[in-house]
Amino acid sequence: MTPTFALLPLCLLGSAALAAPVLDDAVRQRAEELTRTGMHPSIVIAVLDGKHSAVYGFGSVHAGKNIKPGADTVYQIGSVTKTMTALLLADAVAENKVKIDEPVAALLPGYTLPAFGGKTISLLDLATHYSALPRLPDNFAPKDPANPYADYTQAKQRQFLAAYHLPRAPGSAFDYSNIGYAVLGTALAAQAGSSYEALLQKRIAVPLGMRSTSNTPSHGMLARLAPGHLLSGEPTPAWELNVVAPAGGVYSSARDMVAYLQAYMFKPLRPYALAIQPQRPLAPDSATKIGLAWLLEQQQGQSYAWHSGQTGGYTSYAAFTTDGKRGVVVLTNTARTVDALGLSALLPGTPLPPLKKPQAAIELPRAALIEYVGVYPLGEEFTLTVSLGKHGLEAAGTGVGSAPLFASAKDQFFFRAIEAELVFTRDAAGKIVSAVLRQGGQDVVLPRKP
Repeated sequence: MTPTFALLPLCLLGSAALAAPVLDDAVRQRAEELTRTGMHPSIVIAVLDGKHSAVYGFGSVHAGKNIKPGADTVYQIGSVTKTMTALLLADAVAENKVKIDEPVAALLPGYTLPAFGGKTISLLDLATHYSALPRLPDNFAPKDPANPYADYTQAKQRQFLAAYHLPRAPGSAFDYSNIGYAVLGTALAAQAGSSYEALLQKRIAVPLGMRSTSNTPSHGMLARLAPGHLLSGEPTPAWELNVVAPAGGVYSSARDMVAYLQAYMFKPLRPYALAIQPQRPLAPDSATKIGLAWLLEQQQGQSYAWHSGQTGGYTSYAAFTTDGKRGVVVLTNTARTVDALGLSALLPGTPLPPLKKPQAAIELPRAALIEYVGVYPLGEEFTLTVSLGKHGLEAAGTGVGSAPLFASAKDQFFFRAIEAELVFTRDAAGKIVSAVLRQGGQDVVLPRKP
């Protein structure tokens, strides 16, 4: 009988045939269940234990075929790309090409960059998400929601930076920013006199032997690409991130990602050591720190660095203990988080949350759906627009395209394209006054625009 997972020792450093790291049973069983039930078409988990490494594959690369994913299956890694962009910054600092606290404007003389009260945005501000730039630019209006960044050009990035007004001083607070990392990558490439892709290859991929890592995948990489999927299970193309590539556009494989983590874990050279030095807290009272992109935490008495990523059809997780003893990479070709799976693989014994059963949708009369239609703003940066389409309610957020809503009860809806719910609230007269967006363990209240 064919086993439900495959063990593929990488043998990158030392003899791994007899010393291949063992995947925690709970993680293995969960990965098997996730792929067996179709929640993930395929999952690859790479485990590093000391200088030994192994890759475990689950599910099938292509639907309806029994093709196990392995060490060389290619996935889009999303925001784990940010750790590579930050490493390029650390490398430029180590080579005395830039200073970590210098204004980004010094590297982009042709740009007009925003400031606040005379305080400018530094390279460190961008690398630690302290720039005061928003998550997405306010001129981000994708023509194709399935490939939202494809038409966001360098000209649009310049236009955004020239017109944007910072809400506070750079360096004052953490606020995760994709456009901030796009600007950082643009600046570093400009300083080097090359493209971002050329810089990525020259300073990271080629020195580490990462032959399947690129922002512009080769034909050979595309032949090994696991096709992406939405949460609903529908196929979706890999995103083309254009100028936003430094924030999330890289493709890679488990084999390459093992080599990448090993560079941080084993007697790291200065750029790698600098990248995981704590720079700033996530919040004034937070024990979690951020280095250059990497989030630095402690659990079970163990300090570790981690980052996750997600695009339209892919999700990733990369982490390693800062003592260099254990690391893990999780890659999957669906837009469903694998953070818990990755952390439990990194720190065996970390409990996995119960699996949520897929929600069942109920039918509401089309006439009853009309009252939910409206505009629900959150400050000036984000607006949720609920409309009635051909097949029912749809919700579109600023810069993220439209997704169908499915009713689970009166006033309660859920998305299948993302892991989120939308609950509408009413006043005493029964009129809808707000919507509560529940996502990632947080409830965000969006008042309805009159």
